[in-house]
Amino acid sequence: MIKNRDADTLRRLDDARKAYERLRAERIRAESDVERLSRELAEAQEQARAEFGTDDETEIERLIQSAASRNAQLVEDFSRLIRDLEARLQALGQAVGTGR
Repeated sequence: MIKNRDADTLRRLDDARKAYERLRAERIRAESDVERLSRELAEAQEQARAEFGTDDETEIERLIQSAASRNAQLVEDFSRLIRDLEARLQALGQAVGTGR
């Protein structure tokens, strides 16, 4: 009976040691990931400050929305110019065709 209890205790200790080693390895990996991600975040913030003048996410989102609106307006303006040019060319072609 005592041998069975000792064997069970040894097995449980061995299982606990294996679990401890696995958790220790996961902790080391997690700490390494935190360090790497912290460096990447600092680099991204530095890049954002260099490119956008800020690393504030809300301000960057506002800048992106503003740029998108401006781009949409520029595309619309360009499309309007193209349509005007096409209309003028068509009118000119009609004037030449009628001998004017």
